[in-house]
Amino acid sequence: MSLPLFRLLTFTISMGSLKHVNALAIGYSYLISSLTGTPKMIGMPLALGIELTNHCNLSCPECYSGSGLMKREKGYMEFDLYKKILEDLSHYLYSINLFFQGEPMMHPDFFSFIDKTVECNIIVSTNGHFFSQHNAQKIANSQIKKLIVCIDGMDQRTYSKYRVGGKLSVVKEGIKNVSEAIKDQNSSLKLEIQYLVNRENEHQIPAIRLFAKEVKASLRFKSMQIINYSDAKKWLPVNEKYRRYMELESNYVIKNKLPNKCLR
Repeated sequence: MSLPLFRLLTFTISMGSLKHVNALAIGYSYLISSLTGTPKMIGMPLALGIELTNHCNLSCPECYSGSGLMKREKGYMEFDLYKKILEDLSHYLYSINLFFQGEPMMHPDFFSFIDKTVECNIIVSTNGHFFSQHNAQKIANSQIKKLIVCIDGMDQRTYSKYRVGGKLSVVKEGIKNVSEAIKDQNSSLKLEIQYLVNRENEHQIPAIRLFAKEVKASLRFKSMQIINYSDAKKWLPVNEKYRRYMELESNYVIKNKLPNKCLR
């Protein structure tokens, strides 16, 4: 199927079926590209990652934003630009990730972006410092399908080793607010806690398991990305299971070989 033929076809079908036809076209593109080794793109994106802001309230040392290594200008996405993106793509999209390098809930119009997105699932990842009871209720009653909250330690000393400037008590209380709001409103929102395993916090894995169970959240352990290799020994977990890197001739390399294709 050629790209012009795909575009012609999309004009002749209902909007309800458009996403499914587009998904088939993307699947076909991926299959042909994988077999031939040559990129062949047919269709429109199934999912988007959109950075509402690259500002953050924390100073995490292995994050480009928090460490100060980010060279691009700090700012906030314009709402009109977001509306234009939705006008062009919402009929094709299954999901939108509203996060990247910054803290999305720092955008002053955060909930306006959420309210505007009605035709696809929204996924938000946050450091969890903005869950007042009022915000928790709005989130539980919103279009957000999945809320990921990052906690990297179960006491303040351990937590702040990486989440520099953060307050664990605020995050834990906020997660409880969201959990209670989900229950009160019988919300379908999926609450996930993400635990970035490092040498400082790996001993508290049993504690985070208990907390996740208490607040009825799923729990995901994530291997830590290192951007300052001089600090690798400081952060890499003792348990090899949670290491993203292996030491090879005094260098650190990713344990899993990166493929020359990507489902995204």
